[in-house]
Amino acid sequence: MKLEEEAKKFMQDKLIITEVMTAEFYEMKAGQTAIFPKNQALEYLALGLTSEAGEVAGKVKKLIRDGEDVEGFELKKMAIASEIGDVLWYCAMMAKEVGVPLNDIMKDNLKKLHGRKERGTLHGSGDNR
Repeated sequence: MKLEEEAKKFMQDKLIITEVMTAEFYEMKAGQTAIFPKNQALEYLALGLTSEAGEVAGKVKKLIRDGEDVEGFELKKMAIASEIGDVLWYCAMMAKEVGVPLNDIMKDNLKKLHGRKERGTLHGSGDNR
């Protein structure tokens, strides 16, 4: 292995990210922190995902309630971003649990959304628009 590749691997192992984060890398590193009952993995992960999404919603609600004061606004946005990170962790773990790489899910979702855009069906409801 070249010195450059070794340095890159060392930095990634130490979570010193020096390039664009990939879904595959995130999924692998996030999986190293996964602690949950494997016999109820989907249930646990689904509950965690909805819980974290609720925390995002709660922080946004408080932002609306309290207003966008200049001093606290950036801190509130960072708190929301942190909760989005927790949502992402649960998404990555669910993807791993169902055996579909997060990268594939992301690609398929973009294809679906752009297909809806092309067909003029972004508005409306239903899975098969």
